[in-house]
Amino acid sequence: MWLCNSSVGRKVVMSVTGLALVLFLTFHACMNVVALISADGYNTICEFLGSNWYAVVGTVALAALVVIHFLYAIMLTLQNRKARGQNRYAVTAKPEKVEWASQNMFVLGLIICLGMLLHLYNFWWNMMAAELFDLSTFGQPAPADGAGWIAQTFSCPVYFVIYLVWLCALWFHLTHGIWSGLQTLGWSGKTWFGRIKCISQIWSTIVILMFVAVAVVFFVKGFCCGGSCAI
Repeated sequence: MWLCNSSVGRKVVMSVTGLALVLFLTFHACMNVVALISADGYNTICEFLGSNWYAVVGTVALAALVVIHFLYAIMLTLQNRKARGQNRYAVTAKPEKVEWASQNMFVLGLIICLGMLLHLYNFWWNMMAAELFDLSTFGQPAPADGAGWIAQTFSCPVYFVIYLVWLCALWFHLTHGIWSGLQTLGWSGKTWFGRIKCISQIWSTIVILMFVAVAVVFFVKGFCCGGSCAI
């Protein structure tokens, strides 16, 4: 199948799965901002997206997108290494007009995946999984208390710094990934190329700033209230 065997097919799969994940991140960022406005409003969304069958199906689909995107990234990286052969050991200057993020997409993706595992532990495991498997949350916020889990997580300086590093890597990954994915899917004309790169920068920055705003606000609140790190 050409989607698996050819270089172009693999890039198409990478682009489609990547752009789908960008849409999810955009929704997730908008959802998180609600926590800054109303804890009750955010918890209502969390309850709606709790352990319902559609939430479980959505989680499985999202996990599949991440796995496919990561596996194809590995395949393309190995393919590029094989194509370069011994030349990959040569010391060369950075090519002109090649972004730093473009040269380090796999490393950035690896950092993002590691951060995602921490994120799943802090939120998915303590919220959806706790509700699904009736796990005890003694002394912890209730599974549907999303605002409580955000407050508890970002009151910890260690988690706060880790999340900022994770979001920084995610920003670099998105600024290149969005326009690169659209270019692979055909938006590569001279007229639109510059516009797409600009839109990618703006979109990525807005999405990441929404995540950062939530982290900073809840960290400051936790610091002012004397929050402690519960790792």
